[in-house]
Amino acid sequence: MGATGTIFVVSGRRLASVADMSYMMNNEAIDAMINRLVADVVADTDGLTTDADLVREIIVTALKLVKDGTDRGDVKMMNTALKELRYSSLVFEPHRTHRKVAVYGSARTKPDDPNYLMAEEFGKRMADDDWMVITGAGPGIMEAANKGAGTEASFGVNIRLPFENGANEYLSPGKVINFKYFFTRKVQFVKESDAFALFPGGFGTMDEAFELLTLVQTGKSDMHPIVMVDHEGTGYWEAWQVLCEALMEQGMISPADGNLYLVTTDLDAAVGEIERFFRVYHSQRFVDGQLVLRLVSDVPDSLVAELTQEFSDIIVSGAIQKIGATQAEVESEDHVDLPRLAFSFNRRSYGRLRSLIDRINDSAA
Repeated sequence: MGATGTIFVVSGRRLASVADMSYMMNNEAIDAMINRLVADVVADTDGLTTDADLVREIIVTALKLVKDGTDRGDVKMMNTALKELRYSSLVFEPHRTHRKVAVYGSARTKPDDPNYLMAEEFGKRMADDDWMVITGAGPGIMEAANKGAGTEASFGVNIRLPFENGANEYLSPGKVINFKYFFTRKVQFVKESDAFALFPGGFGTMDEAFELLTLVQTGKSDMHPIVMVDHEGTGYWEAWQVLCEALMEQGMISPADGNLYLVTTDLDAAVGEIERFFRVYHSQRFVDGQLVLRLVSDVPDSLVAELTQEFSDIIVSGAIQKIGATQAEVESEDHVDLPRLAFSFNRRSYGRLRSLIDRINDSAA
């Protein structure tokens, strides 16, 4: 069959036709072979996949590397990254609906350090609340959080380093993913986590902290609760806040960006911040230029009117409205039963958006 004649259909739904795509090898025979290969693999899954079009593009990309004469070192990097991302997704898939908190912190923290003990208790508290814990799998703070959460509730995303001895003893082998590259590991940390807790650490912890805040501040990641935790008297995050205050004073970040995180020495406050965030708010998605906020429970019409007035500075046009599931969400079966709010967000003021979500969550207090 010619390259323009293949249509992928799964469970009666048309997924993609090559005629819809411009991303091809532009060789009719090769494109037809790719289409047949993908169609055969889809048939072998008994219709479990609805992503044949995307898989086809991955194959085309791989073949274009050959056609482009890409440097072998670059191909090796891309190959390793794709394999790491694929395997990590496979490990997390059975637990996709289970909320998870990522815990960052120093590998050098000793078991008698008060921050180690605090991280251990944090892991236990989160597991007791039916959360799972993801760490970098190493010693120190990472070990403490896994120890507190227990093996069944723990994941480890380990980076292969010559001076560290692999995963800590509180992780089961089936829940440890080993990464060669920091960037693929960081992608999975953010993609798989619903909340983030950062304890004192070195360059790596600082790197994770600023990357998390950058992703949320720019909308490259969904909104998440981010807590910076240290034991009273440590002064670690207090010193970090001095830097952030200087950034605000010099106009490098906005005062509202301070809403994106919480600094605390109180474990109750850290756990409470995470639990509060999901009291009413569930998740978000952009559909046709509108920001859709999915909620665990409905909110009063009076609150919606108040939010429209209070947050008019981040609404491009119109008002915040209650809506049903959009067509795009229905097609992808994306939490269609949940109540929703939608509005035209300016996609710039994410610190203010966090305040709006807080107001929604506080309505259930």
